[in-house]
Amino acid sequence: MEYIEWFGTHFIGLFQAGGQVFVGFMTGIIPLLIVLLTFTYSIIAFIGEQRVTRAIQFSARNIILRYSLMPILSVLMLTNPMAYTFGRFVKEEQKPAFYDSVVSFLHPVTGLFPYANAGELFVFLGIANGVMEAGFNISSLSVRYFLAGIVVILMRGIITEMITKFLMRKENL
Repeated sequence: MEYIEWFGTHFIGLFQAGGQVFVGFMTGIIPLLIVLLTFTYSIIAFIGEQRVTRAIQFSARNIILRYSLMPILSVLMLTNPMAYTFGRFVKEEQKPAFYDSVVSFLHPVTGLFPYANAGELFVFLGIANGVMEAGFNISSLSVRYFLAGIVVILMRGIITEMITKFLMRKENL
């Protein structure tokens, strides 16, 4: 009988803890996400959608910008999963590398811009809790993670483009 009571108490406790987390999100992170998303779309509207499109088309011509600026803009402006649609601005043989860059940036962006990939927020917050308990600053973690993400997406994009071109030449495509 004791085990059944223990199970019943802890089973409902699991759902109570989940409810507390949910209420915390409703009063904390969700309003933040809505405001950040509104801000991003306001900036795009202020600059002008045509200007933003021209800037993206320009950056698609340069390999450094294609695998650094473009993935950053696509993730920040369109969020996950719409960020992949920026691939329409690159040539066919560059699409796998662009996709690789975008998908690789979806987690590092979470610390500074949680709205961009809210699904990864839980992972980042878990890491951030450990960093806080160790006595370090979450802001520092977020900035370093963001900057490391830029380096990684640039490297992955260039390497994936080289591999794609090699394979396409090998297959005579």
